[in-house]
Amino acid sequence: MAAMNVHVSLVLLIIVILAQLSFAQRSPTISYITQTQIKDIGGTVELLCSVQYTQDYSVIWMKVDKGQTSLPISSGSSLILHDSRFSLRHDPSSSTFTLQIRDIQETDAGYYQCQILISPSNIVTAEVEVQVRRPPFISDNSTRSVVVSEGEAVDMECYAGGYPPPRISWRRENNAILPTGGSIYRGNLLKIKSIRKEDRGTYYCVAENGVGRGTKRNIAVEVEFAPVVTVPRPRLGQALQFDMDLECHVEAYPPPAIIWEKDDITLSNNQHYRISHFAVADEFTDTTLRVITVEKRQYGQYVCKAANKLGTAEGRVELFETIIPVCPPACGTAGYAGAAAISTSTAALLLTLIIYVFRNFRAKQ
Repeated sequence: MAAMNVHVSLVLLIIVILAQLSFAQRSPTISYITQTQIKDIGGTVELLCSVQYTQDYSVIWMKVDKGQTSLPISSGSSLILHDSRFSLRHDPSSSTFTLQIRDIQETDAGYYQCQILISPSNIVTAEVEVQVRRPPFISDNSTRSVVVSEGEAVDMECYAGGYPPPRISWRRENNAILPTGGSIYRGNLLKIKSIRKEDRGTYYCVAENGVGRGTKRNIAVEVEFAPVVTVPRPRLGQALQFDMDLECHVEAYPPPAIIWEKDDITLSNNQHYRISHFAVADEFTDTTLRVITVEKRQYGQYVCKAANKLGTAEGRVELFETIIPVCPPACGTAGYAGAAAISTSTAALLLTLIIYVFRNFRAKQ
């Protein structure tokens, strides 16, 4: 009986020794870590790390910036990082270390590692990514403005950041049709193979990702083109001693130099002529030549010329003589003799009409 007891004791001792050896050979492991987390700015995230066989080892939470310096957050059940937004809980029954981050900011996005430090050269790790939803923003390497000559190709680029990755679309002011067709184009690159002057204006690069209201950048597209001159009234008649206005409409960019000529002589402001330019927009200019107190020698062809670095254009206006004054400007305050009063101009007009009727009546006799 005594021999049997010794035998049993020996077996139990062997079992205990084997169990201890087996336990000693078990390596620390991470049995669970939270999956990727996606949160809004201002929210709260909890990262769980469950470990086994770590009685003699430290468990560390670390924020890892790829290619940059890592930031230690906690060691064991103690928080290292002094930030009130961070807190740590340790549940000994499940060997779980829970890292909580409140009031999440954009800078909190990144990879968080749970580490078991066995030796300087032996670290067991598992990591979880925290993604923070961010409103879209348009990057500085996007196109800001374009100045191009008519007929050239244009590439406009738009890049945006944020999470989720934003979608990029292009629009024009007042939803005008894009050179690519349609009122909306989607993609980072808007290509115009051969731009026309009608394509100038404001373009919008719009970035949207469902967070907030999205954002946009205005891109001014200036198309340089040679002048185009139009004459609303190519032939104008006026009686002697009355004023007359000759007009040209000029479309060009950059704004052109504009002159008026008669008989190859450039006209200037004096007692016989007054020239005025009125810019309707960056590319539209109306120019008017007032012929003051028309004389015989002032009848004939007038030329308005416009020139910029891309070319020149001209329009022609013929001023011919009439018996009856044309109103306006003959009946205005700048009528007869260039500065007569309304009553004087009206009287002159009536006198001219009476003479005209009388002559026609005598001719029929």
